Amino acid sequence: DVLHLWGKMKRLLYLFIFLFAVIAHIPAAENKKGDREDNERMAWWREARFGMFIHWGLYAIPAGEWEGNTNHAEWIRTTAQIPIEQYDKFVDEFNPFKFNADEWVRMARDAGMKYIVITSKHHDGFNLFDSQYTDYDIMSTPFKRDMMEELANACRKYGLKICWYYSIMDWHHPDYLPRRGWENRSPEGADLERYIAYMKNQLKELVQNYGDIGVLWFDGEWEETWAHGYGKDLYNYVRSLQPSIIINNRVDIGRAGMQGLTREGEYAGDFGTPEQEIPPTGLPGIDWETCMTMNNHWGYNKNDDNWKSTEDLIQKLADIASKGGNFLLNVGPTAEGLFPQPSIDRLAAIGEWMETNSDAIYGTQASPFKHLSWGRCTQKSIEGGTRLYLHVFSWPANGRLVVPGVYSQPVRAFLLSDPTKELNVHREEDALIINTPDVAPNPINSVVVLDLVGKPDVNDPPMISAEYDIFIDETNVSITSVRENIIIRYTLDGSAPTLKSPIVDGPIRLTNTARVSARVFRDGKPVSGSIHAEYTKVVPSPDVDLNGIAQGLKYSYYEGSWDQLPDFKALEVVAAGVTSTFDIFLREQSDYFGFQYEGFILLPEDGIYSFYTDSDDGSRFYIGS
Repeated sequence: DVLHLWGKMKRLLYLFIFLFAVIAHIPAAENKKGDREDNERMAWWREARFGMFIHWGLYAIPAGEWEGNTNHAEWIRTTAQIPIEQYDKFVDEFNPFKFNADEWVRMARDAGMKYIVITSKHHDGFNLFDSQYTDYDIMSTPFKRDMMEELANACRKYGLKICWYYSIMDWHHPDYLPRRGWENRSPEGADLERYIAYMKNQLKELVQNYGDIGVLWFDGEWEETWAHGYGKDLYNYVRSLQPSIIINNRVDIGRAGMQGLTREGEYAGDFGTPEQEIPPTGLPGIDWETCMTMNNHWGYNKNDDNWKSTEDLIQKLADIASKGGNFLLNVGPTAEGLFPQPSIDRLAAIGEWMETNSDAIYGTQASPFKHLSWGRCTQKSIEGGTRLYLHVFSWPANGRLVVPGVYSQPVRAFLLSDPTKELNVHREEDALIINTPDVAPNPINSVVVLDLVGKPDVNDPPMISAEYDIFIDETNVSITSVRENIIIRYTLDGSAPTLKSPIVDGPIRLTNTARVSARVFRDGKPVSGSIHAEYTKVVPSPDVDLNGIAQGLKYSYYEGSWDQLPDFKALEVVAAGVTSTFDIFLREQSDYFGFQYEGFILLPEDGIYSFYTDSDDGSRFYIGS
């Protein structure tokens, strides 16, 4: 969130911070596609595009239900506030006698997935592998088989990469802090360095005892226990054990909330991890992977029937690939070791689509188009040009698939489901028109292939930018385009630019309010739509003189079971006081809490000021309220 304020004043502000820390879990800085060694290490992962996430552990036994509440899952140990002694009894009950590693891996392979990430240890601290550093593992259960070894072997048998999820946060280990706010376990004697040594020993087992590992997928890094130095050290340690391994950005503390990308800074991590969401646009030069559930929960919940449709999942796969990302789709197996039938059905349906259309996913790059009204686009380089895979969600009823703003020469077009039958393609002004059959080959996502000469020459509208959209005296506006062999023309009254409009040859200086419009021209013709931006000249607010102001911020502290920002005015204050900064460590429990801060800011001189909020789970910022 960003809010601009102008003037020389002391103004009253309110900042609400709400953290819903029970869920698993800006400009992007890391994950930049870099040197040759890194590109070689990341090559298989970029080629794969599609993987399976598996959340499995002791929490599958209660299956999401505890004392009448049916909305739990892998977090049940803390969301249901189960004492550790009681939760540990699940160890004696965990006997997934129907588990078959070959069946699991075959289902992933047949769905078109190229790698599997499974929870070797989730936040509850239980280990699904045979570890010599704890008895809190699979060998202490009636099952007494190292299922991670079986899965690793099955993955190699069927040509998939095996990858491990590992939680930094550990609700069971006595040396991990903080304790849960509702627990009565004493933190006395806990030693973080000892816990880190324990983690490293386990990670060495996971990396060295199971052959080649594709990814180490960390999680649980957001509590104050973990720090940047620890994250960077752990990244380097794991890479020293297996230099070819890929490590996500949750090893460090740079992740920017559920968006999953990494803030500016020297944070460790090879790729970003958006959770339950897809970035709105492509992220050129950045590696990222969206992880997502098929229903509402990661771990198995027997009452959760809110399943995403097959149509939704297939179109999400195409959407993610069109933006240059990977899709990590989750399955939560039962305590018996079976995939839920709705998961099996969806995997099979995705696999049927992938059997015909996988070329439009594997090894593709992001779309050259910013927006396509009928679907998405992925692309690959081919000899002498580029192959566009047009993912058509809405099949054209008139038999004309319009590919807008393409100035590259077309070579041929055909259906991916029938490459031997070419489709007619011709130009109409700035668009290529592909004549399509009356009936879509696939009702969910039909792929039309369009081969072009050279790189795609796509004329999107230009970009208009300035430091702020308001100004006091004057401001400079930049109008740019990444396209070649074009001219940009502009107006300042909001009208569509024509051949008589001024040409952009540098920053445009504004001294009055203006509605800037810009358009791309080539060979004396407009080759893009117009884009507009408003810039408003403002008068600074007058100074505000305040007397009797003391240093600090007033705060009010709240507790409650929320999944979004509540109406704080309707809540009862649990505690209040004055603090020197925005400090969430004043909380009295680790989850489900919120703060309201009230204070003043001194602005030293006239100007435009930006205020930002950044939080995992939501915040609001008010000025002058």
